[in-house]
Amino acid sequence: MKVEDGLRGKVARLAVAFDSDLQECRALLARIRDEIDVAKIGLTSFAGSGPRFVREVVSEVPVFLDLKLHDIPAQVAGAAARAASLGVSYLTVHAAGGGAMISEAVKAVESVDTRGTRILAVTVLTSLDDGDLGSIGVADGAAKQVVRLAELALKAGAHGLVCSPLEVGALRARFGDDPILVVPGIRPPGSAAGDQKRTLTPAEAAAAGADVIVVGRPITGAADPREAAARIKAELR
Repeated sequence: MKVEDGLRGKVARLAVAFDSDLQECRALLARIRDEIDVAKIGLTSFAGSGPRFVREVVSEVPVFLDLKLHDIPAQVAGAAARAASLGVSYLTVHAAGGGAMISEAVKAVESVDTRGTRILAVTVLTSLDDGDLGSIGVADGAAKQVVRLAELALKAGAHGLVCSPLEVGALRARFGDDPILVVPGIRPPGSAAGDQKRTLTPAEAAAAGADVIVVGRPITGAADPREAAARIKAELR
């Protein structure tokens, strides 16, 4: 599926993760608004601030609502429809929820949304490595599992995928230019990995074919978040 949503281009876009309380998120957005392309609102912020904050941010910058929905198809479809009504650009579901769940999410956003919410299927979390996957019964590692789930999700109609930067090249080679690839696990040179296990730098992820890179703590935890974001934007260019 060709995506004409204004969020893709030759230069990878920068999404910053907003994962604190409402006042802190508002202050951060005001400070870095001109240096970012997308605001990622995850579970922490959504649980604390809810749709109200999403609506505020949508009026200023495209929103990636990262809820990683994973439930029976009817529940995910209902949640996806309500998320789309907020005007978000991206919404995540877990690919492991299966083809029917993903398909229902896609149909739900298309039935109610006029702004073009894109369903992104999360493949394997960037906090997991091969050992972690083995402990839950996935014996052949992250690289193969990501491609397996990606194929399932795209066949079900997902507009794009969330993967670690280590899998971007393989997904581009297999599926071409059409899927939106949104890539967390980004760590600028010298940054602490934290709980991320499959990482690359912004420039490396962009060169591999990422459409959107997601950065959290290296920007939000910096002494000067605006400067940190500007450095990453310069690296992407």
